[in-house]
Amino acid sequence: MARLSSEVAIEGLKKLLIDSEKDDQLDKEVEAKIEKLISELQGTRPHDCDPVRRIIDGFHRFKTCKFDKYPELYRELAKGQSPKFLVFACSDSRVSPSHVLDFQPGEAFMARNIANLVPAFNQLRYSGVGAIIEYAVGTLEEFPVANYKRVSQVENILVIGHSRCGGIERLMSLPEDGSTANDFIDDWVKIALPAKAKVKAEYGHLPPCKQNQKCEKEAVNLSLINIQTYPYVRERVEKKTLALRGGYYDFVNGCFQLWEVKSSTTPPIDI
Repeated sequence: MARLSSEVAIEGLKKLLIDSEKDDQLDKEVEAKIEKLISELQGTRPHDCDPVRRIIDGFHRFKTCKFDKYPELYRELAKGQSPKFLVFACSDSRVSPSHVLDFQPGEAFMARNIANLVPAFNQLRYSGVGAIIEYAVGTLEEFPVANYKRVSQVENILVIGHSRCGGIERLMSLPEDGSTANDFIDDWVKIALPAKAKVKAEYGHLPPCKQNQKCEKEAVNLSLINIQTYPYVRERVEKKTLALRGGYYDFVNGCFQLWEVKSSTTPPIDI
């Protein structure tokens, strides 16, 4: 009965929201509260969610509240993209950059992987990451869609680490004998072994959980060093047409740190 009541409430709120699209007088604060209530109600039954229903409802909500509401934006996006950011973030389901930093469609070229790592330039390995960097930084403007406007290269690269990262936790606990219990994860997180070594050398006296926190940020700095081994990145950084920044999202305390790579790394800004 409770589930049925929730579904009825959600449908009623959705109808109210759709009707509000036709009513320019509806206060934006009221509209935001309706959206919040829908989200909260949907969140009361995550384990009972039918996956197909969730996908269908999600698209209908996007179509109603975004696509149909902002037709000019989506018409422009259909002609081409000009993202200002290339963002590297973790695949963790709790740290979507579009959600945490409120990136809108067309604003950011996204790359997500375990522990938000960027390997050094290597044409024989990690070609997926290399292709993303080359496309966004070096060639994006060379590949416009036929008959549509040209697109521009990104102007900012942001690498975001986060609290309680499982990938970093695995890195910090890798067996010293080199043994592995998985097919891909250990090999991937070993990209950040220099970050682990630095943390162990400087903070080896701290408990493991504190060392992990240090490494979550140090791995971001390592990725910002590695990304400069890509010739198209290095060239544009030298020309000052590309900025490199690191970020750290603490989802336990709801805060964000941001720093920039110049001749040296700037002190982080707490947000």
